[in-house]
Amino acid sequence: MKKQDFVMKVGESLVAGGPPGTAAEPEVVIGKLDGPFGTAFANLIGNQIKGHTKVLAIMNTDVMVRPPTLMVSKVTVKDDRYTNILMGTVQGAIANGVLDSVREGYIPKDIVNEVGIIVSVWLNPSVSDDKNLDHQILFDIHRKATTNAIQKAMNDEPSIDWLLENQDKIIHKYFEKALKGE
Repeated sequence: MKKQDFVMKVGESLVAGGPPGTAAEPEVVIGKLDGPFGTAFANLIGNQIKGHTKVLAIMNTDVMVRPPTLMVSKVTVKDDRYTNILMGTVQGAIANGVLDSVREGYIPKDIVNEVGIIVSVWLNPSVSDDKNLDHQILFDIHRKATTNAIQKAMNDEPSIDWLLENQDKIIHKYFEKALKGE
């Protein structure tokens, strides 16, 4: 099967390590625009909900990225500062992460007009309170996380064999904290 022979792919990534509030945890769905994914994509962009606006990933005003990419916030957007960070720094980072994925060959260049991407975006609400937020670090982390999530989706990672082999070695970090009473 060729890399472009698929209906839908799903992936996620977590990139942390920067200042508080800058971690990124995108979840992506990549699919053909002429199938069920395309219907979901069109429904999402047409079904705007206050606090959870869906927008296309853009490089800058009037410069949409390819494949077409729709950002959906996991967090209810409540203030202008958060909106400006999400629809500025993070939106640009996601667009660049998508292009990095094409450049790296995770998404074949010859299918960028046939597929789309939905990115469910996590941006910590605490960024609104950080007056010294380093936008470059935030941008770099979200760009890398987007690229990683797309790579994992397109390569079906982690594989079922890896998951089965490592199932008993992996403990969800919040479950582990709960077990420790934290």
